[in-house]
Amino acid sequence: MNTDQAVTDLVLETFRLNGRLLAAGDELVADLGLTSARWQVLGAMALSPVPLSVAQIARNMGLTRQAVQRLVNEMQDDELVQLAPNPHHQRAKLVVLSLRGKTAFAGAMKRQTAWANKLANGVTAREITTAAAMLRRLRQRLERMENGQRSARQPQSATKS
Repeated sequence: MNTDQAVTDLVLETFRLNGRLLAAGDELVADLGLTSARWQVLGAMALSPVPLSVAQIARNMGLTRQAVQRLVNEMQDDELVQLAPNPHHQRAKLVVLSLRGKTAFAGAMKRQTAWANKLANGVTAREITTAAAMLRRLRQRLERMENGQRSARQPQSATKS
């Protein structure tokens, strides 16, 4: 198998895995009032050392700002998150976990630990670390490629002589 076929196989398998992970995550946390998407956004906030705006959460997680905004609105209605003033931006509020959100996230992570151990049964930590490193490298390359394409699309400022 050549490199382009191997990459295509990896991408297709990653898509399949992503679908299974989302379905498993939804099932794992449904009774906590979460979905995989909500869990992902709560995780971004919980793991950040500082409060984040919707745009920052989206950027950190590789999601669209609109998708994160929709989730934040829903979670605010369900009292999982609260909005706080942002000293750096008047309109872009900071999203913070409420006590209910912290409790839901902690419950999800407790379940995730047992689930992850079951999933990884028979796979070594080294194999998992190697796979994660390869996926990280490919993601970083994609990010650099996307950034390069954005730069190339930026209009050049007109200079007057």
